[in-house]
Amino acid sequence: MTQSTITEHPVPPPTPGTFAPLHHRLFAVIWTATVLGNIGTFMRDVASAWLVTEISASPAAVAMIQAAGTLPIFLLAIPAGVLSDILDRRRFLIAIQIALAVVSSLLAVLAWMSMASVESLIVLTFLGGVGAALATPAWQAITPELVPRSDIKGAVALNSLGINIARSIGPALGGFLLAALGAATVYGIDVLTYLLVGGALLWWRREADADDGLREQFGGALRAGLRYARASRDLHRILWRAVLFFAFASAVWALLPIVARQEIGGGPSFYGLLLGSVGAGAIVGAVLLPRARTRLGQDRLVLVASLVTAGSTALLALTNSEVVALIATFVLGIAWIAMLTTLNSTMQAILPNWIRGRGLAIYLTAFNGAMAAGSLGWGFLAQAIGTDTTLLFAGVSLAVIAALAHRAPLPSGEGDLTPSLHWPEPAMAEPIAHDRGPVMVMVTYRIRQADRVAFLTTLERLSEERRRDGAYAWGISEDAADPEHLVEWFFVESWAEHLRQHKRVSKADADIQAEARRFHQGVEPPLVQHFLAVSKPSRDVH
Repeated sequence: MTQSTITEHPVPPPTPGTFAPLHHRLFAVIWTATVLGNIGTFMRDVASAWLVTEISASPAAVAMIQAAGTLPIFLLAIPAGVLSDILDRRRFLIAIQIALAVVSSLLAVLAWMSMASVESLIVLTFLGGVGAALATPAWQAITPELVPRSDIKGAVALNSLGINIARSIGPALGGFLLAALGAATVYGIDVLTYLLVGGALLWWRREADADDGLREQFGGALRAGLRYARASRDLHRILWRAVLFFAFASAVWALLPIVARQEIGGGPSFYGLLLGSVGAGAIVGAVLLPRARTRLGQDRLVLVASLVTAGSTALLALTNSEVVALIATFVLGIAWIAMLTTLNSTMQAILPNWIRGRGLAIYLTAFNGAMAAGSLGWGFLAQAIGTDTTLLFAGVSLAVIAALAHRAPLPSGEGDLTPSLHWPEPAMAEPIAHDRGPVMVMVTYRIRQADRVAFLTTLERLSEERRRDGAYAWGISEDAADPEHLVEWFFVESWAEHLRQHKRVSKADADIQAEARRFHQGVEPPLVQHFLAVSKPSRDVH
C-alpha cells in the first residue's frame, strides 16, 4: 500500500489536540491500516533493492529498480487524478489493493523458488509503481470524507506523521527480516498488509457521490486539468523548483544501496537502518518544521533544506563510517521532509478544490519524473566514474542550483480560493444540451482612453483566471469605429463546461473581475453575452 500525504483543504481552525481525528472511528481504522500498509511497502522496497544487489553488482541495475518504482507515477499520475474524481474512490482503492497483493505474491514466489532476476524484479517493481500511481490521488481525496470539516487539518498532519512512522519502521524491520528469514518472507508480509488495508476499506460504508448533472467525463476532465496547468503561472514556479531539486537529490536514493553494500560494506540490516534513519529524521523534521517555517519563512526554508540535502549527499560520498552514514541520512530526512512538505503545502495553497486532485497529480508527475530520470542518469554516471564521485558531483550541483533558484520566490498561496458563486445564471431562450458547443462568451466594456493601459493590465491577469477555469482561447478586441468600446471574449468547449466554469470562479478571482469592472463607464454593468456554435442544416440527398 502506497499513500502520499493527504491533501490539505482550507478549513476552520482544527479542534485542540494532535490526535483529535483519531476519536473518529472510521478515520482511526483506516489510518491504522494505512500505516501498517505503508510499513509493508517499505519492507518490500528494501527487499527488492537488496535482492538486485545480490544478483548484479551494476549500479545501473540498482538505479533501474529505483526508477521502475517512480516512473509509473510520472506516466500515470495525471490520468489517476482524473479517475479519482470520476470513479467511486472506495471501490477503486479496493481493486488496487487486490492487484498490488498479486504483485507481491509473485515476488514472494520468485524469491522462494530462487528464480528472481533483475528483469523480473524491474517488471514487478514497475507494476507495483503502477498501483501506487493509480492509488495516490484517491488516497489524497478521501480524508474529507473520514472526518468532520473542523478536523481535516489534524487528519492531514496525522497522515503525514503516519507515513514517516512507516518510513522509520518499515525499512529497518524489512532489513532485519530480510537478513533473518529471507526475501520471500518479507514479500509475504507485504501481501498481508494489502489484505488488511482492503479489509478496512470494505468495512467503510461510503455514501454514493451526488450527481448534479455536471459530472465530468474522463476526456473532458483530463483536458480541464491540463488547461489549468498550462495557464497557472504559480503552478509553473512550483513545478520548476520541484524538478530542479528532485532531479539532483535523486542521486542519494538511487545509489544508497551501493553506498551501504559496496562503499561501507554493510549488510541488508544496515541498509534498512539507513532508510530507517531517514524516516526518523523526517519525524523529527516534521516536529521542528512549524518553528523553522516561522523563523526562516518559506523561501529561506527551501534554500536551507536544499543546502542540507546537498551536504548530506556529499558526506555520504566522503565517508566509509557506518555511524557517519547514519548521521548523514538522519539529517537528510529532516531536510527531505521540510522540502516535501513546503512544496506540497504551497501547491495545495494555490489549487482550488475543483482541480486539487488533478493539480497534485501534475505535481506528482513532475516530482516522480525528475526522480526517475535522475535515478537512471546518476546510476549510469556512477557506473562510468564511480559512486563516490557521482554523489559528490550531485551534492555540489544541488547546492549551486539551490542558490540560483532562491532568486525566484515561491508563490505565497494566500488568495481565498473558495467558490464565489457570484456569476448569475446565463440567460437562455430554451434549454441547451450540455454537450453543445463550443460556447463563445463576450463581455462588453466602455473604457476611457485615460484608463485603457491600467484596464488592459488588469484584464491580462483576468485572462489567466479565464483559462484556468475552462477557456481554451481568450482575447480582447476594440470597436474600429469607437476605441472606447472594448470586448473581452473567450471560448469554452461545451455548455456543460461553461456551467462548471460558473462554479469554479474563486473569491480571489472575483476580486480581479471586480477590479476590471471598476474601469467600466456607464450606469449599466458590462454586457455579458453567450453565443453557441450553429450546426449546419442537413441537406436531403435525392
